[in-house]
Amino acid sequence: MRKPINNILQCINDCYMIVIEYVNMIYSKYDKEATILNLIQVMKALSDETRIRILNILRDGELCVCELEEILDITQSNVSRHLTKLTNAKILDYYKVTKYVYYMVNENTLAEYPFIKEIIEKETMKLEQCKIDYERLKKYKSSGLNCDDLKAGKVCFCDNHME
Repeated sequence: MRKPINNILQCINDCYMIVIEYVNMIYSKYDKEATILNLIQVMKALSDETRIRILNILRDGELCVCELEEILDITQSNVSRHLTKLTNAKILDYYKVTKYVYYMVNENTLAEYPFIKEIIEKETMKLEQCKIDYERLKKYKSSGLNCDDLKAGKVCFCDNHME
């Protein structure tokens, strides 16, 4: 199970080296330092399997925290902790609607660091858990259910089947 995540981490490392070369070529010393610090924060945010899983299911659009919690089968506090790291690295954006907070991939960051998009689109589905998560997402989306239904306990993913 560790081999696919190691491949993703190697891809991140390779991308990091390419970006560092690019930064060194085009930025002034001050800009280089700021850009490298931003890049380090991005790389740290991408270095966790749960955060990769979150990006995997957000690639097709925004989701509420409770939807992420249910689809990934992790606690709200765990989801929030990982979302904070991804948001602080500017990989995710969010907005609030009444009591719900919706997260989506930050397109500006994808444009600035295209390797993130490559990881999301090509590498995540090499992980078995990401495949399971994505299937759960598709079932949830096709069900017509929403956050209120989740809060009311109308959805359960048991053995990867939605009830």
